[in-house]
Amino acid sequence: MDKIRVLIVDDSALMRKVLTALLSRDRAIEVVGTAPDPYIARDKIKTLNPDVLTLDVEMPRMDGLTFLEKLMAARPMPVLMVSSLTEAGCETTLRALELGAVDFFAKPKIDLREGIEEQAQILIDKVKAAARARVQGRSPGRGTGRTKRMALGSAAMIKTTDTIIAIGASTGGTEAIREFLEVLPPDTPPIIITQHMPEKFTKAFANRLNTICQITVKEAEQGDSLIKGRALIAPGGYHMVLVRDGARYHVTVNQDPPVNRHRPSVDVMFQSAADYAGANCIGVILTGMGADGASGMAAMKQAGAFTIAQDEASCVVFGMPKEAIKAGGVDKVLSLSEIPGAVLARVTSTSG
Repeated sequence: MDKIRVLIVDDSALMRKVLTALLSRDRAIEVVGTAPDPYIARDKIKTLNPDVLTLDVEMPRMDGLTFLEKLMAARPMPVLMVSSLTEAGCETTLRALELGAVDFFAKPKIDLREGIEEQAQILIDKVKAAARARVQGRSPGRGTGRTKRMALGSAAMIKTTDTIIAIGASTGGTEAIREFLEVLPPDTPPIIITQHMPEKFTKAFANRLNTICQITVKEAEQGDSLIKGRALIAPGGYHMVLVRDGARYHVTVNQDPPVNRHRPSVDVMFQSAADYAGANCIGVILTGMGADGASGMAAMKQAGAFTIAQDEASCVVFGMPKEAIKAGGVDKVLSLSEIPGAVLARVTSTSG
């Protein structure tokens, strides 16, 4: 097989060296070049024809977002953003994902003596997933949510039950979740979400969604109740577990060991939904690499939940939905645009 050709764009010579070293640990990847700024990167893209670009968020001469927007308009290609774990870095990275970046990698510590194997494997996995991803340059149109809400029509008139909606996603999931949530009416049943993201990013992600959705969206905290019209997002670095106490549902968060190399893990959340909500739950698995969520969704279906997987055509990466389907845990396979209507129709049909 041909190697995945990677171009690294970063203004830091040391970071270019670090990323090159991490990626060179895998024989399936070849770093074909590096560039200190977008202008040099533009020329190297033409001459080297890379399969994947790693792009620093903050650079001189032209910032990463401006370059990404121009690149996606002229030559859409898989881009992996390299971002710092700061509030500003989180916001910029989320904007980059809206503009068409496939995924992001949190900037590693310069001293990599500790955790180098884990850092290398995370980066390698993300580059490999990016190379297989479906890429479309895009800039979010905020009117689309309102248009789709109108199109949902009578399905938006929900008679509230104790139904819970559980959503799992990874690569490409931030945009898929946004598209799902922004069309939902304010009386939507409670939602719990696990998106593979590190700490700090989940809070910025939740806050961003909260500004554009009719429902409330927040990063989950210990003991948060599940209430109508609110979505809880598992905090980065913590598993989120659904718990039932009498008639009341709430979530707990913990730092138990990673599952499927992830914390938060979709499987952990889905398994708790199977255990405590059973047939009162709707499970949705969206775009993402790997198999996290497959066994949990199978458990949900066995417990009587209604389960949906995003179809391959609308996924950035069809890994997680594909594995859930293979595990026999999926009732319906639908495009991303069809999923909100199907969920609301299911809620309405099970209402008294």
